[in-house]
Amino acid sequence: MNRGSLRRCLLLLAAGLLLVPVAFCQTGRGRKYKPPPPTCNITVTVVRAEDGKPVENAAVVFHPVKDGKDKGNMELRTNEHGQANLNLVPVGDTLLLQVIADGFRTFGEEYPLPDATKTIEVKLQRPVSQYSIYQNHPQQGQNQNNQNQNNKNSGNKQQGSGSTSNPQ
Repeated sequence: MNRGSLRRCLLLLAAGLLLVPVAFCQTGRGRKYKPPPPTCNITVTVVRAEDGKPVENAAVVFHPVKDGKDKGNMELRTNEHGQANLNLVPVGDTLLLQVIADGFRTFGEEYPLPDATKTIEVKLQRPVSQYSIYQNHPQQGQNQNNQNQNNKNSGNKQQGSGSTSNPQ
């Protein structure tokens, strides 16, 4: 070997020895990689209760809960088949599910997520009329009439049982 090639080899060896400690210093600093937990693939199908047809464009709100703490929420819309899919909630969490659609009652239920997949079918019902104190309610009317009669009877007993003084 000639002197020029020996010099180049020594120079490359010295540069390599200087870079090796720099490469190992990076492993001691920073955070260690922690893989994300396994997630549950959740499929929600929203249908009408009366005929089983899918409800399109219904808002499906997912509220993941872990150890009693709400971890935020995610809202998806159902497709033309009435389905919404989500695979971001970790296995083992609890899911509070809420479904909102025009012309239907709001649905809400709690579901545990013990496995890697969960299929949920929600049957939405039409709203019922609101309760009003200005309308007659047959069942309540009977109870109220009975109560009024009991009050009148107890009032009559009190009046009849009172002592009367006879004038002399």
